[in-house]
Amino acid sequence: MSDAALSLTERAAALRREFDQSFALPPRTESVATEDFLAVRIGAEACALRLGEISGLFADRKITPVPGGGPAQLGIAGFRGTILPVYSLQALLGRPSPERPRWLVVAAGAPVALGFEAFQGHLRVARSAVLTQKSAERRFHARQYIRAQSLVRPVIELASVLGALEFRRPETTVPEEER
Repeated sequence: MSDAALSLTERAAALRREFDQSFALPPRTESVATEDFLAVRIGAEACALRLGEISGLFADRKITPVPGGGPAQLGIAGFRGTILPVYSLQALLGRPSPERPRWLVVAAGAPVALGFEAFQGHLRVARSAVLTQKSAERRFHARQYIRAQSLVRPVIELASVLGALEFRRPETTVPEEER
């Protein structure tokens, strides 16, 4: 056998051993901490919602209007056997709102659904890609932003939005005879 054929045979045997040994090693795990988001469009703006603040995402739900809910309340809708009030996320953020948003998220922290125009997908980003805005640049309900899919998206904090919603809710008075 020639030296070239021998070295080729040795190289093939070495590659076979490396391949076989790779199955004996524990699987490699990446230790990069990540965070999951929903990429959404609110009006014309690309935004993100933390997946941990949401308990469900729904499309094309029937929303039944109810009186007295304020300009941001769209009505009520059924979700997994529960009826929840539905608010326009766009209106709660102080922007003009479409009459019927296609997409609804149910908040994990409160029994309420929030509507928005477009669902653009799931994003998993490294925690290092979640950046805090400088106080002068902060937007209402968005203190952080992410860089993903060549876009900078503000992260809408649902807890902040829901806190503002509680503040807007009219107080109910109980007649004195019922106290």
